[in-house]
Amino acid sequence: MHELLSYLEVEQPRINAVLDSETEMLDELVRPVLRHVLKAGGKRLRPLLTLLTARGLGYTGEDIYLRACSLEFLHSATLLHDDILDGAALRRGFPATHLVFGQTQAILAGDVLLALGNKLMAESGDPRLTACISEAIMHTALGEIAEIAHIRDATLDFEGYLAIITGKTAYLIQAACMCGALLAKAGATIEQAAADFGLNLGIAFQLVDDALDYASTAESVGKPVGADLREGKLTLPLLHYLQAADQPERDDLAHKIKTSELTDADITALVRRVQSMGADRQTRDLAGRYLAKAAAGLDLFPESPEKALLSQMIQYVRTREK
Repeated sequence: MHELLSYLEVEQPRINAVLDSETEMLDELVRPVLRHVLKAGGKRLRPLLTLLTARGLGYTGEDIYLRACSLEFLHSATLLHDDILDGAALRRGFPATHLVFGQTQAILAGDVLLALGNKLMAESGDPRLTACISEAIMHTALGEIAEIAHIRDATLDFEGYLAIITGKTAYLIQAACMCGALLAKAGATIEQAAADFGLNLGIAFQLVDDALDYASTAESVGKPVGADLREGKLTLPLLHYLQAADQPERDDLAHKIKTSELTDADITALVRRVQSMGADRQTRDLAGRYLAKAAAGLDLFPESPEKALLSQMIQYVRTREK
């Protein structure tokens, strides 16, 4: 993945420069909040996918950075709102925005980012791009609503879980790839291939993320182990464990999860039991199947250096440890 890392080193500063310049043009009342949100950095996965897809399909316009950054603004908006809903204290090692500036400021800053992301995409003049990101944001919000509806719900099944992660994560990653294909005017077949690649990559990304929540140490993943469980979120490793548990244990865990009676010691022990039965590995195995579907979509792309980098992106998701 050396080539992908080299590409990131070149493009991330350019993406960050556009993010900074666009936010600096906003009202001074909102700029401190947005600076705090953006300084936490992150992989800039979504704009990078837009860049790679568009360029790999022949797009050469310099406005690609504005369109790509639209996806990052939209993603950052969802993170702002998500942190408030989850009561999160940290975001990528920085204090959560709502704790620094207050919930009202954080919510309104998220609204500004949503509007800015839509504005940047609308300025392309192609209504298909605006429709693409609007639908993705709608699905993202519905995924978050579904997740909230199933907080501490041990009756959640695989289909419900898959709908949640597809909504809250995969659709925006799909939109990042679709926007690249739409910018390149690649045609219906390739546009669908880009959509398939992005959706399956996004599902796999979240599956791996959920597996990492049951990883061996907090240091290895950069966040507390069992963080999802502490928030009452039932993800696939735990669903695998519950399915394999005998009925008395399943009923006892379901009750404690529903009533928030799990202590820190209970959570630590449960994480170890999930690890020992290999449920995190099972979740990664499923991610591998979605990555195979992503690769099948990518196979339809014309050969290019960017296609090779997108293939390395699949490998990055497969092997990531944080």
